[in-house]
Amino acid sequence: MLPTMPHHERERFLAEPRIGVLGVTDPRGERAPLLVPIWYHYEPGGEVVVQTGREMVKTRLLRAAGRFSLCAQDDNRPYRYVSVEGPIVSVTDPADPELREAMAHRYLDPEEARAYLKATAHQLKEDVTFRMRPQHWRTANFAAFAADFAEQGKSDSAG
Repeated sequence: MLPTMPHHERERFLAEPRIGVLGVTDPRGERAPLLVPIWYHYEPGGEVVVQTGREMVKTRLLRAAGRFSLCAQDDNRPYRYVSVEGPIVSVTDPADPELREAMAHRYLDPEEARAYLKATAHQLKEDVTFRMRPQHWRTANFAAFAADFAEQGKSDSAG
C-alpha cells in the first residue's frame, strides 16, 4: 500500500507551483487518454484551473468529456505526487486575463512573466479557462518509507 498524504498536506502540495500533467479521455478510435503537461492554478479547498487554446485537441476532448484529471509530482527523493480528478464546473471563453497573469507569475520570475505576457497577449482571445472541482484524490508520499528504508540499511550495516 502506498503511503498517502493527509488532506492538508495534499492540498498544500497541489497548491505549490508544479507542472501538472492533464489527462482527458480520448474517444478517437483506440487511443489511450490524452496526457499533456500544463500550467495550472489551485488554492486549497478550491478548483483546479487550466487554460488552453480554443482550437486545441485537448480543448475539444475536455468539452466532450466534461471532466479531467491532473497529476503533479515532485521527482526529487523522496518522491511524492498528488492526482485529482473531477467534473468541469465552468468554462470561461475567452480566457480570464487576471488568471493568465497570475499563472505566468506562478511559474516565471517577474521579468520573464512580464515578457511572456507581452509576447503572448494575442492568446487571450484564443484561450479558454476550464475549472474542475476535485472529486477523487490519489496521493503518495514516500518520505516515511524512505526513512524506514534508510533506517533498515543502517541496522543491516551495523550488524
